[in-house]
Amino acid sequence: MSLTVIEQHSGFEASAWDRYILDHPGASGYHLLAWRAILQQVFGHRTVYLMVRADLGEVKGVLPLVLLASRLFGRFMVSLPFFNYGGVIADSKEAEDLLLDSAVKLAREVKATHIELRHQEARAIGWSCSHRKVSMRLELPSQFEGLWTGFPSKLRSQVRRAQKVGMTVRFGGREHLEEFYTVFSRGMRDLGTPVYGKNFFEAILQTFPKESRICLLSSKGVTLAAGFLYGFRNTLEIPWASSDRRYNHLAPNMLLYNSVLEYACQEGFQLFDFGRSTPGSGTYRFKEQWGARPVPLHWYYWLRDGDEPPQLNPQNPRYSLAIKVWQKLPLALTTLVGPHIVKYLP
Repeated sequence: MSLTVIEQHSGFEASAWDRYILDHPGASGYHLLAWRAILQQVFGHRTVYLMVRADLGEVKGVLPLVLLASRLFGRFMVSLPFFNYGGVIADSKEAEDLLLDSAVKLAREVKATHIELRHQEARAIGWSCSHRKVSMRLELPSQFEGLWTGFPSKLRSQVRRAQKVGMTVRFGGREHLEEFYTVFSRGMRDLGTPVYGKNFFEAILQTFPKESRICLLSSKGVTLAAGFLYGFRNTLEIPWASSDRRYNHLAPNMLLYNSVLEYACQEGFQLFDFGRSTPGSGTYRFKEQWGARPVPLHWYYWLRDGDEPPQLNPQNPRYSLAIKVWQKLPLALTTLVGPHIVKYLP
């Protein structure tokens, strides 16, 4: 059986691609082709989706790649940017090697300095690997009460504090986008991080109306905390969440996560993904208190010049001054300028 690498273009290849993803146990929801359209539509990046096919046309592996190119942050390829997961999916080492060789050839052609593959599991790729991040995950019981009784007493008291002040919890879709974005954009500014454009989240809600949800926490007509959810198979993930720090004394963030976990149990999800964190960080400890356990992430790098893996993240001291300045900018300005910067930050 001979294998051939092609680039996905046609509608027939699209249906074959998604069938392969839905059947492969190692695939993530972000491997689905609909995310490619979102990345192209919202960010305008060049995407190259590589597929290995056998003699009779069966798909034997795939590798989605996105090219990010700017003067400020350089020129590189990621699978996949803006999300925690991606990378190569293949049925054999031969198919995997063909995809990786094709990716390197492409990277050289477009003059990329490196390729980053975001894997959930260790692979015998032979590239440089970073284990700097972990995914914080919590196994869910069928009934939320089983979770609640296991929470630390301090955590339960913080949730009750938010409940006692009469906060309301709402789940929905596009009708909640404006309120979500108001809280999220403020939270990102306060962290010193450029924010995605509202059209990014709008595109997700439009493309995945059944798989995506927004959770809002409000009090007296003011939205205090918000989370954006994405479900795939048996896992519910919260890739983006924020709370208004001006109301931290009311603990809205605690009620937000408590409500989302209760929702996950009610909807029949078996695993909750809190997202990635750096071990020992504040976000790591926050997620850990809910019972989440760290699962090491394996991010692989092909480095054209043999350098160290890049550090395009807030922990890099190189960006400390920029973060401090950003935190002091008017919210309207960061919301306007942020999307033009963050599109190049994977």
